[in-house]
Amino acid sequence: MSGGVAIAVAAPASASASMDSTFIAVCSLADVPIAGARVIERPHHPDGNVALFRTAANRVFAVLDRCPHKGGPLSQGIVYGDRVACPLHNWSIELGSGSAVAPDVGCARTFPVNVERGIVFVALG
Repeated sequence: MSGGVAIAVAAPASASASMDSTFIAVCSLADVPIAGARVIERPHHPDGNVALFRTAANRVFAVLDRCPHKGGPLSQGIVYGDRVACPLHNWSIELGSGSAVAPDVGCARTFPVNVERGIVFVALG
């Protein structure tokens, strides 16, 4: 699934994920294709972009857009179930935890997500 459409991040919303994370409205749920991904661009952030995934079961996840193996763009991988297959070397990553599926070992950072009234909010802090 393609992560070619980028989402620009706007000003923070008022809902708070934790003491240091604020939920930000990033897009409409309809902007993220079922069993697909979109990229939340963070051009000046040292960790890079965040991939926003929507599963066939209509669950939404946010994961750092970098495979823990060789840094492949997870947003360009294939979403199946609650996992994504990295497009470089086919590592499977659990979208809920960011963990690589055994026998592979590694973890991509995940971000809290809320969907309210068709709007996707992500805590990027």
